[in-house]
Amino acid sequence: MLTARQRIIQRAAKEIEDGMYVNLGIGMPTLLANEIPDTKTVFLQSENGLLGIGPYPYEGEEDPDLINAGKETVTAMTGASYFDNAESFAMIRGGHIDLAILGGMEVSESGDLANWMIPGKMVKGMGGAMDLVQGAKRVIVIMDHVNKAGEAKVKKECDLPLTGTQVVSRLITDRAVFDFTDNGMVLTEILSDETVEEIRAITEANFTVAEHLVNEGVTE
Repeated sequence: MLTARQRIIQRAAKEIEDGMYVNLGIGMPTLLANEIPDTKTVFLQSENGLLGIGPYPYEGEEDPDLINAGKETVTAMTGASYFDNAESFAMIRGGHIDLAILGGMEVSESGDLANWMIPGKMVKGMGGAMDLVQGAKRVIVIMDHVNKAGEAKVKKECDLPLTGTQVVSRLITDRAVFDFTDNGMVLTEILSDETVEEIRAITEANFTVAEHLVNEGVTE
């Protein structure tokens, strides 16, 4: 049986298409680098100045000078490019990133994202998230559906400081997939063995259910 994290990563990997330029956020999203099949040519970009990130290195083959934005050692694909931070952010702000897959602390029913700080806790800075949610052509957020206390992270309104308003295109949790449309938040897939009503019980946000919900045998 898949763990909650594996379920999220495997579902999110389906969003990456051949030929895309993709930025993977710090944390869980970076695991997607190992899920891209050899049949796809995908260009992974990192804010610290690398285009062409490969899978994580094998133990003992790490290069301490080759890191991603989260300071994790990575590999570089053949033909990878290195550049300064300013040029990296010019790529992002210029709309050249097809897809950003980011982690989240909270997502609201209107597609607002909070993912850069918790008040009272020390943070190094906001990183590139605020630029990515505005500059990337499409933003997908991946996160657990509830926090460690069992409280909803999919909320009517975010309580934490916002990274961006109405910026999320799709939310993938360990329980479900939601799209954000002109008609509001829509449940499109259930990834667990729960019913729609059980998903509602752990979701503070209001949402409608897609006509063709991907979850065989589950009804309202």
